[in-house]
Amino acid sequence: MARSTTTVYYLRMNADSDTRGGRLPDDQVGLVVEVFRMLADATRVQVLWALVGREMSVNDLATHIGKPAPSVSQHLAKLRMARLVRTRREGTTIYYNLDNDHIAQLVTDAVYNAEHAGPGVPGHHRDTAGIARLRVGEPGGSTGTGRRA
Repeated sequence: MARSTTTVYYLRMNADSDTRGGRLPDDQVGLVVEVFRMLADATRVQVLWALVGREMSVNDLATHIGKPAPSVSQHLAKLRMARLVRTRREGTTIYYNLDNDHIAQLVTDAVYNAEHAGPGVPGHHRDTAGIARLRVGEPGGSTGTGRRA
């Protein structure tokens, strides 16, 4: 979905106003739908979750999520076009990170919400060690199915 400069400016100018409960402008709804469309893919969710609070190269991401680098690269291109991730070049390596804190919060909230579908007390309601296990896939962490192990 192409974004016009006017649309981006309009959304930024109104970012601080509280419009909850009111009708969203159609152009803003389109942008929200595009964000959720990007989140409707398991590989992209894994990539975004891996990037919460850190940056990683394509090869590091591929190893981390257990997918081929070309596949991860294609997903990153889509996420970049949707302005969910940004890049930083260091020599010949390109590092990816989340575009802003709102994306990190959205991904974190989605993961935490999914934890509630599983049995027991969700990890984010326990302690920070439980959250660390969830992030790195240690025993007791996420199984990748949205349910606790």
